[in-house]
Amino acid sequence: MQTDQKKIINIDENPESALILAAELFHAGKIFIYPTDTIYGIGGNPFDENVVKRIADIKGRDEKKQFIWLISDFENLMNYVDVNYETHLDFLQKIWPAPVTVILHLNERTKAIINQDTIAVRIPQNDFCLKLLKEISRPLISTSVNRTRENPLNEIDKIVNIFLQDVDAIIFYSETTERKSSTIIDLTSKGPKLIREGSIKFVELLQNFS
Repeated sequence: MQTDQKKIINIDENPESALILAAELFHAGKIFIYPTDTIYGIGGNPFDENVVKRIADIKGRDEKKQFIWLISDFENLMNYVDVNYETHLDFLQKIWPAPVTVILHLNERTKAIINQDTIAVRIPQNDFCLKLLKEISRPLISTSVNRTRENPLNEIDKIVNIFLQDVDAIIFYSETTERKSSTIIDLTSKGPKLIREGSIKFVELLQNFS
């Protein structure tokens, strides 16, 4: 399977092929559009500088602005972050997987690799994403499909028309559902702080924090 060809693949019709293609693209330093537990995202390897630059260029945004990471599970997460409070870990174990993105401190090794101190990350509530994340065993960039200062796109026809020439593949579900962006909270200090309210209300999340 050639990863440099433009490909559009329906997960509902070819679930295994979609998973294999996405994993191959990830490992080959390519980028692709894929469904998440929120809206469609542009994905790739966050440790590949060319991938990060290419996605930033497509979106027309500053490369220094961070991208959200998706990750498969807590064991994998702890390879990259430092969780300083036991209450934080308990909280995350209660709420994930879910469309809730959390800003955490990176560990020293990861800070040195990507030259930033924190990361916004989540374990997604999406079957395709979780299978892919387990397959690649690494974090995956997830950033909304849009140009800077434009609204995120979640309709596959529009995504194909506008972004097909910019990415190496588009992986999609047949049915388009109305979805909101993830709720983002900051856990870099002792108490959680709301950064952006999305599909899950902050007050609901706080019920899991003690």
